[in-house]
Amino acid sequence: MGFGHAVIYTASLGVVSHYVGQALPRRWFHPDRFPFKSFRWEQEGNVYRRLGVQHWKDLVPDMSKVMPDMITKRVSLRGTAEEAMTLVQETCVAEAVHGVLMVLSVGNYLLCQNLLGLAVTLFDAIFLNLPYWIIQRYNRPKLLRLAEKLHRKENHGIENSDSHL
Repeated sequence: MGFGHAVIYTASLGVVSHYVGQALPRRWFHPDRFPFKSFRWEQEGNVYRRLGVQHWKDLVPDMSKVMPDMITKRVSLRGTAEEAMTLVQETCVAEAVHGVLMVLSVGNYLLCQNLLGLAVTLFDAIFLNLPYWIIQRYNRPKLLRLAEKLHRKENHGIENSDSHL
């Protein structure tokens, strides 16, 4: 087995992971629990600003723009707390899927046990999955704050302007 098998493996995992992610029960994902709750060292997502995530997060491919079964990544201050929390939950699902894909990227090396296999493994984990995992960790605290603001607005009639991630 070799490089071609590793590429097919990576592509197959990408396709399968989309459908698995869409099928996972959302009730399994809790943004206030491990592993999705922000760790203290993440400073509510601000640690990822040092990686420049705010500059490149909109440059990576976004499957929700081409897959009609995915939730749009925009939420507005004119929206509802429920809409914001739905997106929060989607960040948990995306983080879980990309985390599992990073682990499964080791399969590339098992298929092609040489330097090229190692390169494909690292490329898969670091470039095809880690950025998406980071984006979820960065966005979730902001979305949770937005959901809280929307909840207060719904309960107290506070007027706000539009915003998006």
